[in-house]
Amino acid sequence: MNDFFERTRQALDAQPFTKLLGATLEHINGETIVLVLPLRDDLKQQHGFAHGGVLSYLADNALTIAGAMGLGRPVLTSEFKINYVRPAIGTTLVARASLIYAGKRQAVCRCDVFAREEQGEKLVATAQGTIVKVDDLPGS
Repeated sequence: MNDFFERTRQALDAQPFTKLLGATLEHINGETIVLVLPLRDDLKQQHGFAHGGVLSYLADNALTIAGAMGLGRPVLTSEFKINYVRPAIGTTLVARASLIYAGKRQAVCRCDVFAREEQGEKLVATAQGTIVKVDDLPGS
């Protein structure tokens, strides 16, 4: 699992958008992956909540990493659906994703996104997605 963590961390480090947002891989244990993102003012919308696009970014990347756990690499998100359940207010956003099912070519994964504050964490969004194995990505 350490090798998978390191390869995943390197893949995230190679994504300019991930660097722009400041997300990092916190944890992988073979069942769950955790991405974290400090919630800065420039990632908020006009009401002071985390922008929905930031929550979607976290869910998409966490779902894809969870799918890669089940399928191996390389993978891409085929589709995902996200439900925003409350405004994301806090200091850090946390995405926890897990594999629901993996077949030969596709996986179904789930992700919950939380806003972390001093008092704890609150669920702010939940997502489900389909991750597909691809054979012809550049560099794969």
